Amino acid sequence: QVQLVESGGGLVQAGGSLRLSCAFYGSAFALHLMSWYRQAPGSQRDLVARITSGGSTSYEDSVKGRFTISRDNAKSTIYLQMNGLKPEDTAVYYCNAQHYGDLDNNYWGQGTQVTVSS
Repeated sequence: QVQLVESGGGLVQAGGSLRLSCAFYGSAFALHLMSWYRQAPGSQRDLVARITSGGSTSYEDSVKGRFTISRDNAKSTIYLQMNGLKPEDTAVYYCNAQHYGDLDNNYWGQGTQVTVSS
């Protein structure tokens, strides 16, 4: 069983920065595809960034150049460095894990609120 615990959200002014962390509790962290999603009020949950076990990354277009996803396999943790935050980045951010051997099975954290004021 996998448990994900996010931290690092908060209130920040537009143009500011935050770093989110997601601690992975379980086995075989290095065998999991890890992602960050976000969900704004009244909207669906959307993929923001993804990182493979080898460190390859991909991003949703609106965050390219501003957000950076990374992982530390020794600490079983992923991060999302968010710079140049905009009010439209306001959402609950969720960590997601998928084992490469069972990609249909998604694990989710409880979410962390990010609020960007204008």
